[in-house]
Amino acid sequence: MRRHPPSRHVLAFGLAALAGMVDALGLLKLGGLFVSFMSGNSTRMAVGIATKPTLAWTAAGLIGAFVGGVFVGALLARMAGRWRKQAVLALVLALLTIAASLAGSVGDGLTLLMAAAMGAVNNMFQRDGEVSIGVTYMTGALVKLGQALASAVTGGPAFGWLPHLLLWLGLVAGAVAGALLFGRMDLGALWVACGWCLLLLAWSLWLGPLPRTDRLA
Repeated sequence: MRRHPPSRHVLAFGLAALAGMVDALGLLKLGGLFVSFMSGNSTRMAVGIATKPTLAWTAAGLIGAFVGGVFVGALLARMAGRWRKQAVLALVLALLTIAASLAGSVGDGLTLLMAAAMGAVNNMFQRDGEVSIGVTYMTGALVKLGQALASAVTGGPAFGWLPHLLLWLGLVAGAVAGALLFGRMDLGALWVACGWCLLLLAWSLWLGPLPRTDRLA
């Protein structure tokens, strides 16, 4: 994350909070499955294959929706060029808005839209066509946090670990908010996520397009 300017750090922290909120809503609705944590869903699918086929099918559907969201988001990012962040965020907002509008009339199927949105948002930060900052999964951030702490105590940058910690805390804070909102609003809380996503889109628009020579997206 050190290669990204502070303004993009703020965007990454906000996106992690969005992912935490949406994932918490999905987790509580689905009773143990996720809309952004596909490692967990892969394990649940494997367990379901051995013990409960219906669980396996649900997990597989979420994984497919997530990958589909990544695919569509990646294509859109390529077409949008220097405005790819704004284009991807607009896609995420559209998917979450559709899901929120269906929350009162459609069953668990709308969680597929949530998973697609969480897949798409991973196209926000890229380097050479690959993800440079993951905002929906924190294993990598925690590994980098530990490595940066080791570097700090052996003469490296004293605070190189801080962005990774803040990214993780962003997701945790968003998940706490999502859990609290779910208790009051069920999946109607997706409207709050939509509002937060809209604010992030506005921030991204204010930042403007990527520099022409910037390889870090």
